[in-house]
Amino acid sequence: MTYMDMLGRRSIILKRNIGSLIMKDNKQGLSLQESNFYQNMVKEWHQNEIEMNAAKKNP
Repeated sequence: MTYMDMLGRRSIILKRNIGSLIMKDNKQGLSLQESNFYQNMVKEWHQNEIEMNAAKKNP
């Protein structure tokens, strides 16, 4: 598995987890802990996207 494959897989997993938390928030709301976890996942996803873009620019 290459570095780009790993970043792509991580992005997919983060998007799926973020999506499920958004659905839960829309239905019943999130606890404080879940809200913090959601915010951290969004930050990780953004960092992952930055790393993917940097890796594409510098092969």
